[in-house]
Amino acid sequence: MKRAIFPGSFDPITSGHHDIITRGVKLFDELIIAIGVNSDKKYMFSLEERKKFIEDSFKDNPNIKVVTYEGLTVHFCQENDVEFILRGLRNPADFEFEKAIAHTNRDLAPIETVFLLTAASTSYISSSIVRDVIRNNGDYTKLVPDTVRVKEK
Repeated sequence: MKRAIFPGSFDPITSGHHDIITRGVKLFDELIIAIGVNSDKKYMFSLEERKKFIEDSFKDNPNIKVVTYEGLTVHFCQENDVEFILRGLRNPADFEFEKAIAHTNRDLAPIETVFLLTAASTSYISSSIVRDVIRNNGDYTKLVPDTVRVKEK
């Protein structure tokens, strides 16, 4: 069984993430969306909210599993018999950053990284842009799946 992990903080999941997941799940028998926990990072959405956004987006796809993890992604892969890491690339800067991580991961464990280019229609979207739009009361709904909803304050 070919299993892959798509790691990230998903704060929140964006339409770009959704696109990569939808296309990536066709390449593997199981795709694990792994929400990394970093206690040093301040998140806009709680871990439970981020997990629910993703679970609700893919509730009808039994080949997608959503989990949380701490520590190195390659350690998670080794502990869970995952042989591939899936990553999305929006631009050349993403490639350079992700390439360095992929080489490091391969030095640490026999894990291959698979890259998918984001769709042209979502290549400008990042979680940090979405958070900025939300903070400034903009219409974020065009940038995220329908399952992402901000609670009114």
